[in-house]
Amino acid sequence: VQLQASGGGLVQAGGSLRLACTASGPTFSDYPMGWFRQVPGKEREFVAAISWAGKTIYYADAVNGRFTISRDNAKNTMYLQMDSLKPEDTAVYYCAAFVGNHFTATMRQQSSYNYWGQGTLVTVSS
Repeated sequence: VQLQASGGGLVQAGGSLRLACTASGPTFSDYPMGWFRQVPGKEREFVAAISWAGKTIYYADAVNGRFTISRDNAKNTMYLQMDSLKPEDTAVYYCAAFVGNHFTATMRQQSSYNYWGQGTLVTVSS
């Protein structure tokens, strides 16, 4: 599966952005999906993950209550609504797809994912 992330940009602190991750192929609903982010010089970190039909969701503590992950399987697209943005949210955001049968807390680990998008840059100014 090929993933294309979009929606990044420059926003002031307190503002909002919505990222989208569009997948190629007819079987998008077969993949649990996740969002990660990376600041240059730092490890890529988990942001959020969503199960096949969206019934189970995990968030990183740093974004819980501010970000909302969702998916529309009919459109082969996953979203990340980011509200109350902070300068520390500045990063390149990546979407990823997991091939497997068990959606557990291991979805917080980037090593669990099989396919990655190219990333979209989010910059939050103070």
